[in-house]
Amino acid sequence: MTRDLLWRHRRVLPDWLALYYEDPVEITHGEGRHVWDAAGKRYLDFFGGILTTMTAHALPEVTKAVSEQAGRIVHSSTLYLNRPMVDLAERVAQLSGIPDARVFFTTSGTEANDTALLLATTYRRSNTVLAMRNSYHGRSFGAVGVTGNRGWSPTSLSPLQTLYVHGGVRTRGPYASLDDDAFIAACVDDLKDLLGHTRPPAALIAEPVQGVGGFTSPPDGLYAAFREVLHQRGILWIADEVQTGWGRTGDHFWGWQAHGRNGPPDIMTFAKGIGNGMSIGGVVARAEIMNCLDAHSISTFGGTQITMAAGLANLTYLLEHDLQGNARRVGGMLIERLRSAAARVEHVREVRGRGLMIGIELTKPGTDEADPQAVAAVLEAAREGGLLIGKGGGHDTSALRIAPPLSLTVAEAEEGAAILERALRSIP
Repeated sequence: MTRDLLWRHRRVLPDWLALYYEDPVEITHGEGRHVWDAAGKRYLDFFGGILTTMTAHALPEVTKAVSEQAGRIVHSSTLYLNRPMVDLAERVAQLSGIPDARVFFTTSGTEANDTALLLATTYRRSNTVLAMRNSYHGRSFGAVGVTGNRGWSPTSLSPLQTLYVHGGVRTRGPYASLDDDAFIAACVDDLKDLLGHTRPPAALIAEPVQGVGGFTSPPDGLYAAFREVLHQRGILWIADEVQTGWGRTGDHFWGWQAHGRNGPPDIMTFAKGIGNGMSIGGVVARAEIMNCLDAHSISTFGGTQITMAAGLANLTYLLEHDLQGNARRVGGMLIERLRSAAARVEHVREVRGRGLMIGIELTKPGTDEADPQAVAAVLEAAREGGLLIGKGGGHDTSALRIAPPLSLTVAEAEEGAAILERALRSIP
């Protein structure tokens, strides 16, 4: 059955539509932190549909909200008043920390980032954008144009002039040997030098923790230091919270808050986890920025009633059950457990992350050279052991990505860590 489906997939879908595993898996259903494949095998899910199943699979509160909304009306577009959309926008605006915030809903993180770039370049009357090396912001033409990861940049053509800045990766690059304060100072000096050689950019777009890049991050405070330089020149800061938002990092509700001494970003994008599998993205910005467009616009599917109902129920559950706190507690334990296991595996260069956003970078023993074959081998071994994880990284797919639903229990974290330890020890 699965082989027939794979044959049909390859006959009708693009070659570049990536599938995990030598023998790809068809996921048929899920519950809690587990999913089942078409053969009936159960897996502990440590990737959550690429960080999208944020609370739990088949969360009763979300499925009930979706079912009830579907029985009333599924969709009407933004041309009509939409109570669930207004309800969720009010909550997101308040949680964002952005003063006088306006919210625009999209259907994906890619579309959210594209909208943020439209707003910033229109507001600033500039098509020059700063972005981070090793970054990922989506698959649209505009989002690819600010993605600093070669593996996810299928074209060099772009509507934007993009300049890439140091700092997104703490343990690689020319400043890796410096301590945190010196690292930040060097990155700031580099930013100042770059700005001295170009026309004023519209914005810096940055992920507080780089997702596809392998869950890498700078020292806390880097983007606050960048913000001081940018603010002096009127350059906007776009925080891409598509993967880091909603408490996943444990210490903060938004990733930007680790860099927040100078206040919130000018624009923030979000997606993935808020819908717990339903297609929701969005942009939050100060009113003067959000309202800078001088032409009409709508969204046919952004903010549709059924997705907004899911988002409201999911956000309510997350806040009422303090899943941010759970991410901090269980994630902290999981990171330490994985570091202990990795200490005995010579392929592991680094275990990094915060909360339930954890990366394990694999290299060829005794070098800093990426080992994508080892990453692939661990991915397969973990699946064989009943655990689904992800992969990524800027240096030729060098990292395993671990991002379970935020309701993960201590027992499930220990179970997953044990499977992953065996998978790591099986590297040829």
